[in-house]
Amino acid sequence: MAELVSLGRPQSFDADQPVFHKGDPGDCLYAILKGQIGISTSSADGKRMLLNILDAGDVLGEIALIDGRERTAAAEALRPSMLFRIDRSDFIPFLERHPALCTRLMIVLCERLRWVSENIEDAVFHDVPRRLARRLLLLADSYGQQTPAGLRINQSISQEALASMLGVTREMVNKSLKALKKSEIVTYTKGFIVINNPALLRDMAGDTESVS
Repeated sequence: MAELVSLGRPQSFDADQPVFHKGDPGDCLYAILKGQIGISTSSADGKRMLLNILDAGDVLGEIALIDGRERTAAAEALRPSMLFRIDRSDFIPFLERHPALCTRLMIVLCERLRWVSENIEDAVFHDVPRRLARRLLLLADSYGQQTPAGLRINQSISQEALASMLGVTREMVNKSLKALKKSEIVTYTKGFIVINNPALLRDMAGDTESVS
């Protein structure tokens, strides 16, 4: 670890500042020391989809780093952030000197692949209400805090951001949220969501696992 740290350097980013763009050279890997990074992709006609939100302790840029090809998505600081950058020219020789770490890196890549597969299944097989329910459960896993009113997602999420995550319009998300509120499954106030009835939300999502 000491050797790995010696190869990198910290790099700060302001809120809304790009870390890298889709199509950029995969010349480095980043670890998030503090802050929050949004991973997104876009189409030629300007449509944008927010793929993931990463927090301190997460790693980004590992796919292009390994194969040396262009970035498959864009990364942007959602708030002031400090990242730790390691260049590919230093990282690949480091892996060759420490082959046991390749196994750890493969585990990270497999997690990414499973995540992508689940998102593809959601987009192909599930309607918007179910996809929204599944996304809210994922957010609750990452940011949920139990309160007297229910499980509060301590991450401000706008309807535009939810729409971007699901690849649908804001109007479709608004309609689904209203239905959830009417059924008293969630409340939504000033960008913060409280899951009042996790059991019903899991049932909508087709998820039998509990949310802590």
